Amino acid sequence: MSAEKLHEASVSLVLDLEGVEKSFGANKVLQGVDLSIRAGEVVVLMGANGAGKSTLVKIIAGVHAADKGRIELEGKPFQPSTPAAAIRSGVCIVHQSINDGVAPDLSVAQNLLLDRLCNGETELFFRPGRARKQAAAIAAALELDLDLDRPVHELNLADRQLVSISRALAQNPKLLILDEPTSSLSQREAERLFAIIDRLKESGVAILYISHRMSDIRRLADRIISLRDGTITGTFEKPLNYEAAVHAMLGHAIEVTGQQVAQRGEALFCASDIRLKPTSDPFSLVLHRGEIVVLTGLVGTGKSALAECIFGVAKPAAGSFELDGIAFNPTDPGDAIARGVFMVAKDRANSSIIPGFDIAQNLTLPFLTRFSTAGTVRLAREKQSARAMIDALDVVCQSEQDVLSALSGGNQQKVVIARWLSQPSKLLVLDEPFQGVDIRARGDIGTKLRNTSDQRATLVLTAELDEALEIADRILVMSNHTIVGEHLTADLNMDLLMSQISGATAMAPSEIESLQSTYRN
Repeated sequence: MSAEKLHEASVSLVLDLEGVEKSFGANKVLQGVDLSIRAGEVVVLMGANGAGKSTLVKIIAGVHAADKGRIELEGKPFQPSTPAAAIRSGVCIVHQSINDGVAPDLSVAQNLLLDRLCNGETELFFRPGRARKQAAAIAAALELDLDLDRPVHELNLADRQLVSISRALAQNPKLLILDEPTSSLSQREAERLFAIIDRLKESGVAILYISHRMSDIRRLADRIISLRDGTITGTFEKPLNYEAAVHAMLGHAIEVTGQQVAQRGEALFCASDIRLKPTSDPFSLVLHRGEIVVLTGLVGTGKSALAECIFGVAKPAAGSFELDGIAFNPTDPGDAIARGVFMVAKDRANSSIIPGFDIAQNLTLPFLTRFSTAGTVRLAREKQSARAMIDALDVVCQSEQDVLSALSGGNQQKVVIARWLSQPSKLLVLDEPFQGVDIRARGDIGTKLRNTSDQRATLVLTAELDEALEIADRILVMSNHTIVGEHLTADLNMDLLMSQISGATAMAPSEIESLQSTYRN
Protein backbone atom coordinates (compact mmCIF):
# COMPACT_ATOMS: atom_id res chain seq x y z
CA MET A 1 0.00 0.00 0.00
CA SER A 2 1.34 3.45 -0.91
CA ALA A 3 2.13 6.06 1.75
CA GLU A 4 -0.80 8.15 0.50
CA LYS A 5 -3.26 5.25 0.89
CA LEU A 6 -1.86 4.42 4.33
CA HIS A 7 -2.49 8.02 5.35
CA GLU A 8 -6.07 7.91 4.02
CA ALA A 9 -6.76 4.68 5.92
CA SER A 10 -5.40 6.10 9.17
CA VAL A 11 -7.47 9.27 8.83
CA SER A 12 -10.69 7.32 8.21
CA LEU A 13 -10.07 5.13 11.27
CA VAL A 14 -11.98 6.70 14.16
CA LEU A 15 -11.54 4.08 16.88
CA ASP A 16 -8.74 1.52 17.06
CA LEU A 17 -8.29 -0.97 19.92
CA GLU A 18 -5.52 -3.55 20.10
CA GLY A 19 -4.91 -6.19 22.77
CA VAL A 20 -7.33 -4.68 25.31
CA GLU A 21 -7.54 -6.68 28.53
CA LYS A 22 -9.58 -6.17 31.69
CA SER A 23 -9.96 -8.23 34.85
CA PHE A 24 -12.03 -7.83 37.98
CA GLY A 25 -10.21 -9.79 40.65
CA ALA A 26 -9.67 -13.30 39.33
CA ASN A 27 -12.35 -12.84 36.66
CA LYS A 28 -10.68 -12.02 33.32
CA VAL A 29 -13.48 -10.29 31.41
CA LEU A 30 -11.60 -9.12 28.29
CA GLN A 31 -8.74 -11.15 26.85
CA GLY A 32 -6.88 -9.24 24.17
CA VAL A 33 -9.68 -7.55 22.21
CA ASP A 34 -8.89 -5.97 18.83
CA LEU A 35 -11.56 -3.68 17.37
CA SER A 36 -11.58 -0.88 14.81
CA ILE A 37 -14.33 1.35 13.43
CA ARG A 38 -13.98 3.67 10.45
CA ALA A 39 -15.71 6.96 9.80
CA GLY A 40 -19.17 6.44 8.36
CA GLU A 41 -19.25 2.75 9.32
CA VAL A 42 -21.74 0.82 11.46
CA VAL A 43 -20.07 -2.07 13.27
CA VAL A 44 -22.47 -4.42 15.05
CA LEU A 45 -21.09 -6.07 18.17
CA MET A 46 -22.78 -9.36 19.03
CA GLY A 47 -22.13 -11.28 22.22
CA ALA A 48 -24.00 -13.40 24.72
CA ASN A 49 -24.82 -11.93 28.12
CA GLY A 50 -21.59 -11.96 30.12
CA ALA A 51 -19.35 -12.03 27.02
CA GLY A 52 -17.74 -8.71 27.99
CA LYS A 53 -19.65 -6.23 25.79
CA SER A 54 -20.59 -3.91 28.66
CA THR A 55 -17.05 -3.88 30.04
CA LEU A 56 -15.62 -3.09 26.61
CA VAL A 57 -18.09 -0.22 26.15
CA LYS A 58 -17.35 1.14 29.62
CA ILE A 59 -13.63 1.22 28.84
CA ILE A 60 -14.26 3.19 25.65
CA ALA A 61 -16.67 5.49 27.51
CA GLY A 62 -14.27 6.26 30.37
CA VAL A 63 -16.00 4.30 33.14
CA HIS A 64 -13.21 1.72 33.47
CA ALA A 65 -9.52 1.81 32.55
CA ALA A 66 -8.09 -1.06 30.54
CA ASP A 67 -5.44 -3.21 32.28
CA LYS A 68 -3.51 -3.68 29.04
CA GLY A 69 -3.74 -2.74 25.41
CA ARG A 70 -3.75 0.27 23.11
CA ILE A 71 -6.71 2.54 22.36
CA GLU A 72 -6.61 5.35 19.81
CA LEU A 73 -9.25 7.86 18.75
CA GLU A 74 -8.60 9.41 15.33
CA GLY A 75 -5.00 8.25 15.48
CA LYS A 76 -4.23 9.67 18.94
CA PRO A 77 -3.93 7.84 22.29
CA PHE A 78 -7.31 7.72 24.00
CA GLN A 79 -7.57 7.06 27.72
CA PRO A 80 -10.60 8.97 29.08
CA SER A 81 -10.55 9.14 32.87
CA THR A 82 -14.29 9.83 33.14
CA PRO A 83 -17.41 9.59 30.95
CA ALA A 84 -17.39 13.41 30.77
CA ALA A 85 -13.86 13.29 29.34
CA ALA A 86 -15.00 10.76 26.73
CA ILE A 87 -17.93 12.99 25.74
CA ARG A 88 -15.60 16.00 25.40
CA SER A 89 -13.48 13.88 23.05
CA GLY A 90 -16.51 13.06 20.92
CA VAL A 91 -17.46 9.62 22.26
CA CYS A 92 -21.13 9.33 23.25
CA ILE A 93 -23.09 6.31 24.38
CA VAL A 94 -26.76 5.35 24.60
CA HIS A 95 -26.95 2.79 27.38
CA GLN A 96 -29.10 -0.32 27.40
CA SER A 97 -30.33 0.72 30.84
CA ILE A 98 -32.38 3.77 29.95
CA ASN A 99 -32.00 5.37 33.39
CA ASP A 100 -28.24 5.52 32.80
CA GLY A 101 -28.87 7.86 29.87
CA VAL A 102 -31.36 10.30 31.39
CA ALA A 103 -31.85 12.34 34.56
CA PRO A 104 -35.44 11.36 35.44
CA ASP A 105 -36.21 14.35 37.66
CA LEU A 106 -35.13 16.89 35.05
CA SER A 107 -37.25 18.05 32.11
CA VAL A 108 -36.81 16.88 28.54
CA ALA A 109 -35.14 20.21 27.65
CA GLN A 110 -32.75 19.99 30.60
CA ASN A 111 -31.78 16.44 29.62
CA LEU A 112 -31.01 17.49 26.06
CA LEU A 113 -28.67 20.22 27.35
CA LEU A 114 -27.32 18.36 30.37
CA ASP A 115 -23.91 17.47 28.96
CA ARG A 116 -23.34 21.00 27.68
CA LEU A 117 -24.25 22.43 31.07
CA CYS A 118 -21.99 20.00 32.92
CA ASN A 119 -19.09 20.69 30.56
CA GLY A 120 -19.39 24.44 30.98
CA GLU A 121 -20.39 24.99 27.36
CA THR A 122 -22.74 27.84 28.31
CA GLU A 123 -22.55 31.53 28.97
CA LEU A 124 -21.40 32.89 32.33
CA PHE A 125 -25.00 33.38 33.45
CA PHE A 126 -27.59 30.70 32.73
CA ARG A 127 -30.55 32.06 30.79
CA PRO A 128 -33.53 29.63 30.89
CA GLY A 129 -35.26 31.17 27.86
CA ARG A 130 -32.17 30.87 25.68
CA ALA A 131 -31.52 27.35 26.93
CA ARG A 132 -35.06 26.29 26.07
CA LYS A 133 -34.65 27.65 22.53
CA GLN A 134 -31.45 25.62 22.18
CA ALA A 135 -33.25 22.50 23.41
CA ALA A 136 -36.13 23.16 21.00
CA ALA A 137 -33.68 23.42 18.11
CA ILE A 138 -32.11 20.09 19.08
CA ALA A 139 -35.53 18.44 19.38
CA ALA A 140 -36.63 19.81 16.00
CA ALA A 141 -33.46 18.63 14.26
CA LEU A 142 -33.98 15.12 15.67
CA GLU A 143 -37.77 15.12 15.15
CA LEU A 144 -38.32 14.61 18.87
CA ASP A 145 -41.99 15.46 19.35
CA LEU A 146 -42.25 15.73 23.15
CA ASP A 147 -43.24 18.38 25.69
CA LEU A 148 -39.85 19.91 26.51
CA ASP A 149 -41.01 21.08 29.95
CA ARG A 150 -42.24 17.66 31.07
CA PRO A 151 -40.13 15.76 33.65
CA VAL A 152 -38.59 12.67 32.07
CA HIS A 153 -39.85 10.37 34.84
CA GLU A 154 -43.40 11.09 33.64
CA LEU A 155 -42.63 9.73 30.14
CA ASN A 156 -43.25 6.16 29.07
CA LEU A 157 -40.33 3.82 28.44
CA ALA A 158 -40.16 4.42 24.68
CA ASP A 159 -40.13 8.23 25.06
CA ARG A 160 -37.42 8.03 27.72
CA GLN A 161 -35.37 5.95 25.28
CA LEU A 162 -35.83 8.63 22.60
CA VAL A 163 -34.68 11.33 25.04
CA SER A 164 -31.59 9.27 25.88
CA ILE A 165 -30.78 8.84 22.18
CA SER A 166 -31.40 12.52 21.44
CA ARG A 167 -29.19 13.60 24.34
CA ALA A 168 -26.29 11.62 22.87
CA LEU A 169 -26.88 12.89 19.34
CA ALA A 170 -26.97 16.49 20.60
CA GLN A 171 -23.22 16.21 21.27
CA ASN A 172 -22.37 15.82 17.55
CA PRO A 173 -20.30 12.71 18.32
CA LYS A 174 -17.33 11.35 16.38
CA LEU A 175 -18.09 7.90 17.77
CA LEU A 176 -21.62 6.91 18.81
CA ILE A 177 -22.20 3.71 20.80
CA LEU A 178 -25.77 2.39 20.79
CA ASP A 179 -26.53 -0.47 23.20
CA GLU A 180 -29.83 -2.19 22.23
CA PRO A 181 -31.37 1.20 21.31
CA THR A 182 -34.58 -0.17 19.74
CA SER A 183 -35.55 -2.44 22.65
CA SER A 184 -38.34 -0.09 23.75
CA LEU A 185 -39.18 1.57 20.42
CA SER A 186 -42.09 0.97 18.08
CA GLN A 187 -41.35 0.11 14.46
CA ARG A 188 -42.07 3.70 13.43
CA GLU A 189 -39.72 5.07 16.10
CA ALA A 190 -37.05 2.52 15.17
CA GLU A 191 -37.26 3.51 11.51
CA ARG A 192 -36.81 7.14 12.53
CA LEU A 193 -33.67 6.16 14.46
CA PHE A 194 -32.38 4.20 11.46
CA ALA A 195 -32.86 7.26 9.24
CA ILE A 196 -30.84 9.34 11.73
CA ILE A 197 -28.10 6.69 11.71
CA ASP A 198 -28.03 6.85 7.91
CA ARG A 199 -27.49 10.62 8.12
CA LEU A 200 -24.76 10.20 10.74
CA LYS A 201 -22.97 7.70 8.50
CA GLU A 202 -23.07 10.15 5.60
CA SER A 203 -21.52 12.83 7.82
CA GLY A 204 -18.68 10.48 8.84
CA VAL A 205 -19.73 9.43 12.35
CA ALA A 206 -18.45 6.00 13.42
CA ILE A 207 -21.11 3.85 15.08
CA LEU A 208 -20.75 0.83 17.35
CA TYR A 209 -24.17 -0.83 17.47
CA ILE A 210 -24.82 -3.54 20.05
CA SER A 211 -27.83 -5.70 19.26
CA HIS A 212 -29.13 -9.24 18.82
CA ARG A 213 -32.15 -8.19 16.75
CA MET A 214 -31.67 -9.57 13.27
CA SER A 215 -34.02 -6.95 11.81
CA ASP A 216 -31.73 -4.19 13.15
CA ILE A 217 -28.56 -5.96 12.07
CA ARG A 218 -29.77 -6.64 8.53
CA ARG A 219 -30.87 -3.02 8.19
CA LEU A 220 -27.71 -1.33 9.52
CA ALA A 221 -24.60 -3.47 9.70
CA ASP A 222 -21.56 -2.81 7.53
CA ARG A 223 -19.58 -5.30 9.59
CA ILE A 224 -20.35 -7.76 12.41
CA ILE A 225 -17.95 -8.63 15.22
CA SER A 226 -18.75 -11.58 17.51
CA LEU A 227 -17.50 -11.59 21.11
CA ARG A 228 -17.44 -14.68 23.32
CA ASP A 229 -15.91 -15.00 26.80
CA GLY A 230 -13.97 -11.78 26.37
CA THR A 231 -12.42 -12.74 23.03
CA ILE A 232 -13.24 -11.75 19.45
CA THR A 233 -14.35 -15.01 17.81
CA GLY A 234 -15.36 -13.74 14.40
CA THR A 235 -15.34 -10.71 12.10
CA PHE A 236 -17.75 -10.69 9.17
CA GLU A 237 -17.58 -8.28 6.24
CA LYS A 238 -20.21 -7.81 3.50
CA PRO A 239 -21.84 -9.93 2.23
CA LEU A 240 -22.65 -10.63 5.87
CA ASN A 241 -23.01 -14.22 7.08
CA TYR A 242 -25.51 -13.88 9.94
CA GLU A 243 -25.65 -17.58 10.79
CA ALA A 244 -21.86 -17.74 11.06
CA ALA A 245 -21.85 -14.63 13.26
CA VAL A 246 -24.37 -16.21 15.65
CA HIS A 247 -22.34 -19.45 15.65
CA ALA A 248 -19.20 -17.50 16.52
CA MET A 249 -21.06 -15.66 19.28
CA LEU A 250 -22.46 -18.80 20.90
CA GLY A 251 -19.79 -21.36 20.03
CA HIS A 252 -22.41 -23.59 18.41
CA ALA A 253 -25.20 -23.44 15.86
CA ILE A 254 -28.77 -22.72 16.95
CA GLU A 255 -30.83 -25.87 16.97
CA VAL A 256 -34.29 -25.33 15.58
CA THR A 257 -36.85 -27.71 17.04
CA GLY A 258 -40.48 -28.02 16.12
CA GLN A 259 -42.91 -26.26 18.45
CA GLN A 260 -45.03 -28.78 20.30
CA VAL A 261 -48.48 -27.54 21.18
CA ALA A 262 -49.04 -27.83 24.92
CA GLN A 263 -51.63 -30.10 26.43
CA ARG A 264 -54.33 -27.63 27.34
CA GLY A 265 -55.84 -27.87 30.81
CA GLU A 266 -58.79 -26.13 32.39
CA ALA A 267 -59.51 -22.43 31.91
CA LEU A 268 -57.74 -20.49 34.66
CA PHE A 269 -58.23 -16.87 33.63
CA CYS A 270 -61.09 -15.22 31.76
CA ALA A 271 -61.48 -11.60 30.66
CA SER A 272 -64.98 -10.59 29.55
CA ASP A 273 -65.93 -7.49 27.54
CA ILE A 274 -62.81 -5.59 28.60
CA ARG A 275 -62.36 -1.98 27.53
CA LEU A 276 -58.88 -0.67 28.27
CA LYS A 277 -60.05 2.85 27.37
CA PRO A 278 -63.58 4.24 27.43
CA THR A 279 -63.42 4.68 23.66
CA SER A 280 -61.72 1.37 22.75
CA ASP A 281 -63.60 -1.66 21.46
CA PRO A 282 -64.33 -4.43 24.00
CA PHE A 283 -62.61 -7.81 23.85
CA SER A 284 -62.62 -11.11 25.71
CA LEU A 285 -60.00 -13.80 26.20
CA VAL A 286 -59.54 -17.13 27.98
CA LEU A 287 -56.21 -18.52 29.20
CA HIS A 288 -55.80 -22.21 30.02
CA ARG A 289 -53.47 -24.13 32.28
CA GLY A 290 -50.54 -25.53 30.34
CA GLU A 291 -50.60 -23.17 27.35
CA ILE A 292 -48.38 -20.21 26.53
CA VAL A 293 -50.35 -17.41 24.91
CA VAL A 294 -48.44 -14.54 23.33
CA LEU A 295 -50.06 -11.13 22.96
CA THR A 296 -48.23 -9.22 20.25
CA GLY A 297 -48.65 -5.85 18.55
CA LEU A 298 -46.76 -2.63 18.00
CA VAL A 299 -45.45 -0.59 20.94
CA GLY A 300 -48.23 1.55 22.41
CA THR A 301 -51.17 -0.59 21.30
CA GLY A 302 -52.29 -1.48 24.83
CA LYS A 303 -50.39 -4.65 25.78
CA SER A 304 -48.84 -3.18 28.92
CA ALA A 305 -52.13 -1.51 29.85
CA LEU A 306 -53.80 -4.94 29.91
CA ALA A 307 -50.97 -6.38 32.01
CA GLU A 308 -51.31 -3.57 34.55
CA CYS A 309 -55.06 -4.18 34.86
CA ILE A 310 -54.50 -7.90 35.45
CA PHE A 311 -51.82 -7.19 38.08
CA GLY A 312 -53.84 -4.60 40.01
CA VAL A 313 -51.79 -1.57 38.98
CA ALA A 314 -54.72 -0.06 37.06
CA LYS A 315 -58.40 -0.69 36.39
CA PRO A 316 -60.02 -1.36 33.01
CA ALA A 317 -62.61 1.15 31.83
CA ALA A 318 -65.16 -1.68 31.60
CA GLY A 319 -65.45 -5.45 31.81
CA SER A 320 -64.54 -8.12 34.34
CA PHE A 321 -61.93 -10.77 35.14
CA GLU A 322 -62.27 -14.26 36.58
CA LEU A 323 -59.48 -16.34 38.10
CA ASP A 324 -60.12 -20.04 38.55
CA GLY A 325 -63.85 -19.46 38.26
CA ILE A 326 -63.99 -16.70 40.88
CA ALA A 327 -64.35 -12.95 40.26
CA PHE A 328 -60.91 -11.35 40.17
CA ASN A 329 -60.59 -7.63 40.84
CA PRO A 330 -57.19 -7.05 42.51
CA THR A 331 -56.90 -3.87 44.54
CA ASP A 332 -53.11 -3.70 44.10
CA PRO A 333 -50.16 -5.93 43.06
CA GLY A 334 -49.92 -7.40 46.56
CA ASP A 335 -53.51 -8.58 46.28
CA ALA A 336 -52.80 -10.08 42.84
CA ILE A 337 -49.74 -11.93 44.16
CA ALA A 338 -51.72 -13.30 47.10
CA ARG A 339 -54.31 -14.64 44.61
CA GLY A 340 -51.58 -16.34 42.53
CA VAL A 341 -51.15 -13.81 39.70
CA PHE A 342 -47.52 -12.78 39.07
CA MET A 343 -46.09 -10.31 36.57
CA VAL A 344 -42.65 -9.65 35.09
CA ALA A 345 -42.77 -5.90 34.41
CA LYS A 346 -41.35 -4.40 31.21
CA ASP A 347 -39.36 -1.62 32.86
CA ARG A 348 -36.87 -3.73 34.80
CA ALA A 349 -34.83 -0.84 36.22
CA ASN A 350 -37.80 1.02 37.71
CA SER A 351 -40.31 -1.74 38.43
CA SER A 352 -38.53 -5.03 39.08
CA ILE A 353 -35.16 -4.82 40.81
CA ILE A 354 -33.30 -3.25 43.70
CA PRO A 355 -29.78 -2.90 42.24
CA GLY A 356 -28.05 -2.71 45.64
CA PHE A 357 -29.62 -5.94 46.92
CA ASP A 358 -27.94 -9.25 46.19
CA ILE A 359 -29.42 -11.93 43.93
CA ALA A 360 -31.04 -13.88 46.77
CA GLN A 361 -32.69 -10.78 48.20
CA ASN A 362 -34.06 -9.77 44.80
CA LEU A 363 -35.36 -13.28 44.15
CA THR A 364 -37.30 -13.60 47.40
CA LEU A 365 -38.43 -9.98 47.84
CA PRO A 366 -42.17 -10.46 47.10
CA PHE A 367 -42.31 -13.68 49.13
CA LEU A 368 -40.45 -12.80 52.33
CA THR A 369 -43.23 -14.13 54.56
CA ARG A 370 -42.69 -17.55 52.98
CA PHE A 371 -39.01 -17.43 53.99
CA SER A 372 -39.57 -16.01 57.48
CA THR A 373 -40.34 -17.26 60.95
CA ALA A 374 -41.57 -14.84 63.61
CA GLY A 375 -40.63 -11.92 61.37
CA THR A 376 -37.05 -13.09 60.78
CA VAL A 377 -35.86 -14.18 57.34
CA ARG A 378 -34.42 -17.69 57.33
CA LEU A 379 -31.28 -16.94 55.37
CA ALA A 380 -30.30 -20.55 54.73
CA ARG A 381 -33.68 -21.28 53.14
CA GLU A 382 -33.49 -18.06 51.13
CA LYS A 383 -30.05 -18.94 49.79
CA GLN A 384 -31.10 -22.50 48.97
CA SER A 385 -34.04 -21.26 46.90
CA ALA A 386 -31.84 -18.70 45.16
CA ARG A 387 -29.20 -21.29 44.25
CA ALA A 388 -31.86 -23.56 42.76
CA MET A 389 -33.23 -20.78 40.52
CA ILE A 390 -29.73 -19.62 39.53
CA ASP A 391 -29.06 -23.15 38.30
CA ALA A 392 -32.47 -23.47 36.66
CA LEU A 393 -32.01 -20.38 34.48
CA ASP A 394 -28.22 -20.61 34.14
CA VAL A 395 -27.61 -17.16 35.66
CA VAL A 396 -23.93 -16.24 35.19
CA CYS A 397 -22.65 -15.11 38.61
CA GLN A 398 -20.18 -15.99 41.35
CA SER A 399 -22.84 -16.77 43.97
CA GLU A 400 -26.31 -15.85 45.16
CA GLN A 401 -24.69 -13.09 47.23
CA ASP A 402 -23.53 -11.11 44.16
CA VAL A 403 -24.99 -7.61 44.09
CA LEU A 404 -27.53 -7.56 41.26
CA SER A 405 -26.12 -4.41 39.66
CA ALA A 406 -22.84 -6.29 39.06
CA LEU A 407 -24.55 -8.68 36.62
CA SER A 408 -25.04 -8.08 32.91
CA GLY A 409 -28.44 -6.83 31.79
CA GLY A 410 -29.42 -10.24 30.45
CA ASN A 411 -28.51 -12.00 33.68
CA GLN A 412 -30.43 -9.37 35.68
CA GLN A 413 -33.44 -10.21 33.51
CA LYS A 414 -32.97 -13.91 34.24
CA VAL A 415 -33.03 -13.14 37.97
CA VAL A 416 -36.28 -11.19 37.58
CA ILE A 417 -37.92 -14.07 35.74
CA ALA A 418 -36.48 -16.62 38.18
CA ARG A 419 -38.15 -14.68 41.02
CA TRP A 420 -41.62 -15.26 39.60
CA LEU A 421 -40.88 -18.87 38.63
CA SER A 422 -39.60 -19.70 42.11
CA GLN A 423 -43.11 -19.89 43.58
CA PRO A 424 -46.28 -21.56 42.23
CA SER A 425 -48.77 -19.33 40.45
CA LYS A 426 -52.08 -19.62 38.62
CA LEU A 427 -51.27 -16.97 36.02
CA LEU A 428 -47.87 -15.60 35.02
CA VAL A 429 -47.82 -12.43 32.89
CA LEU A 430 -44.48 -11.50 31.29
CA ASP A 431 -44.23 -8.06 29.66
CA GLU A 432 -41.34 -8.02 27.14
CA PRO A 433 -39.39 -10.72 29.03
CA PHE A 434 -36.67 -10.96 26.35
CA GLN A 435 -35.86 -7.24 26.29
CA GLY A 436 -32.07 -6.76 26.26
CA VAL A 437 -31.53 -10.53 26.34
CA ASP A 438 -29.23 -12.35 23.91
CA ILE A 439 -30.20 -15.34 21.79
CA ARG A 440 -28.81 -17.95 24.17
CA ALA A 441 -30.44 -16.38 27.25
CA ARG A 442 -33.70 -16.08 25.34
CA GLY A 443 -33.54 -19.80 24.71
CA ASP A 444 -32.84 -20.52 28.40
CA ILE A 445 -35.83 -18.44 29.47
CA GLY A 446 -38.11 -19.91 26.82
CA THR A 447 -37.14 -23.46 27.73
CA LYS A 448 -37.83 -22.84 31.43
CA LEU A 449 -41.22 -21.27 30.67
CA ARG A 450 -42.12 -24.20 28.42
CA ASN A 451 -40.98 -26.85 30.91
CA THR A 452 -43.05 -25.34 33.73
CA SER A 453 -46.09 -24.26 31.70
CA ASP A 454 -48.25 -27.15 32.94
CA GLN A 455 -48.32 -25.54 36.39
CA ARG A 456 -50.21 -22.38 35.36
CA ALA A 457 -51.55 -20.22 32.53
CA THR A 458 -48.88 -18.06 30.88
CA LEU A 459 -49.37 -14.78 29.01
CA VAL A 460 -46.31 -13.30 27.25
CA LEU A 461 -46.44 -9.76 25.85
CA THR A 462 -43.96 -8.89 23.11
CA ALA A 463 -43.68 -6.57 20.13
CA GLU A 464 -41.12 -8.88 18.47
CA LEU A 465 -42.76 -11.42 16.16
CA ASP A 466 -39.80 -13.81 16.13
CA GLU A 467 -40.02 -14.05 19.93
CA ALA A 468 -43.74 -14.78 19.68
CA LEU A 469 -43.22 -17.54 17.12
CA GLU A 470 -40.52 -19.20 19.23
CA ILE A 471 -42.64 -19.76 22.30
CA ALA A 472 -46.37 -19.41 21.59
CA ASP A 473 -49.08 -22.06 21.48
CA ARG A 474 -51.50 -19.32 20.55
CA ILE A 475 -50.93 -15.75 19.35
CA LEU A 476 -53.27 -12.82 20.02
CA VAL A 477 -52.83 -9.52 18.17
CA MET A 478 -53.60 -6.20 19.84
CA SER A 479 -54.18 -2.94 18.01
CA ASN A 480 -55.77 0.29 19.29
CA HIS A 481 -56.22 -1.26 22.76
CA THR A 482 -58.31 -4.19 21.62
CA ILE A 483 -57.69 -7.70 20.31
CA VAL A 484 -57.96 -7.79 16.53
CA GLY A 485 -56.73 -11.30 15.78
CA GLU A 486 -56.13 -14.75 17.20
CA HIS A 487 -54.02 -17.55 15.72
CA LEU A 488 -52.96 -21.07 16.59
CA THR A 489 -49.26 -21.47 15.84
CA ALA A 490 -49.97 -24.93 14.43
CA ASP A 491 -52.10 -23.32 11.69
CA LEU A 492 -50.64 -19.85 11.16
CA ASN A 493 -51.45 -17.48 8.32
CA MET A 494 -48.37 -15.26 8.42
CA ASP A 495 -49.69 -12.72 5.92
CA LEU A 496 -52.86 -12.19 7.95
CA LEU A 497 -50.88 -12.01 11.18
CA MET A 498 -48.55 -9.32 9.81
CA SER A 499 -51.49 -7.38 8.41
CA GLN A 500 -53.21 -7.36 11.80
CA ILE A 501 -50.04 -6.28 13.60
CA SER A 502 -49.59 -3.37 11.21
CA GLY A 503 -53.21 -2.34 11.77
CA ALA A 504 -54.13 -2.85 8.12
CA THR A 505 -56.87 -5.37 8.90
CA ALA A 506 -58.64 -7.04 11.80
CA MET A 507 -60.78 -10.09 12.41
CA ALA A 508 -64.41 -9.44 13.15
CA PRO A 509 -65.37 -10.08 16.80
CA SER A 510 -67.57 -12.96 15.64
CA GLU A 511 -64.56 -14.58 13.89
CA ILE A 512 -62.44 -14.34 17.04
CA GLU A 513 -65.29 -15.76 19.14
CA SER A 514 -65.71 -18.61 16.66
CA LEU A 515 -61.99 -19.46 16.83
CA GLN A 516 -62.03 -19.26 20.64
CA SER A 517 -65.07 -21.53 20.76
CA THR A 518 -63.36 -24.05 18.48
CA TYR A 519 -60.23 -23.89 20.61
CA ARG A 520 -62.15 -24.46 23.84
CA ASN A 521 -63.90 -27.47 22.38
